[in-house]
Amino acid sequence: MEIKTLSQLDLQNKRVILRCDLNVPIKDGVIIDDRRIRASLSTIRKLLAKDCSIVVIAHLGRPKPDQKNNLSLAPVAKRLSELLETEVAFSEEIIGIKQKTDSLKTGQILLLENIRFLAAETSKDELERKALSSELATYGQVYIGDGFGAVHRKHASVYELAKMMPHAAGDLIITELGVLEKLTMNPNRPYGVVLGGAKVSDKIGVISNLLEKVDLIAIGGGMVFTFLSAHGKEIGKSLVENDLIPTVKELMKRAENLGVKIILPTDIVVAKEFNAESNATIVASDEIPKDQMGLDIGPESARFFADEIGKCKTVFWNGPMGVFEFNNFSNGTRSVAQALTKIDGISVVGGGDSAAAVRKLGFSDQDFGYISTGGGASLEYLEGKELPGLVALS
Repeated sequence: MEIKTLSQLDLQNKRVILRCDLNVPIKDGVIIDDRRIRASLSTIRKLLAKDCSIVVIAHLGRPKPDQKNNLSLAPVAKRLSELLETEVAFSEEIIGIKQKTDSLKTGQILLLENIRFLAAETSKDELERKALSSELATYGQVYIGDGFGAVHRKHASVYELAKMMPHAAGDLIITELGVLEKLTMNPNRPYGVVLGGAKVSDKIGVISNLLEKVDLIAIGGGMVFTFLSAHGKEIGKSLVENDLIPTVKELMKRAENLGVKIILPTDIVVAKEFNAESNATIVASDEIPKDQMGLDIGPESARFFADEIGKCKTVFWNGPMGVFEFNNFSNGTRSVAQALTKIDGISVVGGGDSAAAVRKLGFSDQDFGYISTGGGASLEYLEGKELPGLVALS
């Protein structure tokens, strides 16, 4: 798929519509982690160097009608101003502001309010999305797509708007694609993938697609209990997706036939309740008591996972090994993260909860080869799916 870059588009003195991913965690009006904002700076600075004026479109969360107060992008405009050391104006209105966008002068930036406050942005009705895009398209002369975390969505500002205007991809999208290509085209071997998180249903497509490409898949998190259950093991009150057990059995058979090593934990940290204060005990993975639930991989497994990861030249990790938010159940995730920092090759943390975990556990972004800004988008790319936002930019 051929995607235009910034250098291939005439941007001099243009008014640019820039679709960013500024979906950052905000609590009580305070931004907790500004890394996605920082990830947008490279493209914005390049546009400013071309004497552009910029209309920024972005989303925050998945707002319901009663949630608008908590999901405003106003704090983001303030933070963006600080990081760029130039004023970023903020518009509470999204529709009917052509006069405002037309009056932008060279070097001026206007951030529009959360685009998902408009139902048409995420509408399943293509005509509704197109109507919104037609309005947005009047705000600029060219479109730059740089919101990697949203490219797997067929949303108005990601898909239809890009198709309506001269367009290119920003630096963030080009960087993310470069990393993902390293994971899918002739990766250095051994190539290991570590998958965790709550549900196996979220990762089935990735496992299936990557089986042909990898040497090792290590599985932890809540999803591991569907695998253990498929092996006939007692999993107590642990999370399980019984309807996927036949699919998991097929995947394990395929892995065996392809010579791909699937490693599962041999010990589990369990507790009676899903609670930060729960008393944690360690049991063998086939001896989980009926009244207990697994909340992390055990220390023996954490060491084994780390050893196996350490032998790899390419590693992709998506999904924590346990409930990393609770100290008692964070060791598995910490061990995997630590192992990734020592890879003699490329280590990629696949956004979402994995990125949140490494930061919460005190690791620096520089400890890893790359931390993706888009968990869902990365996974769908690795599943081999067509991503609407990238199709629109091609």
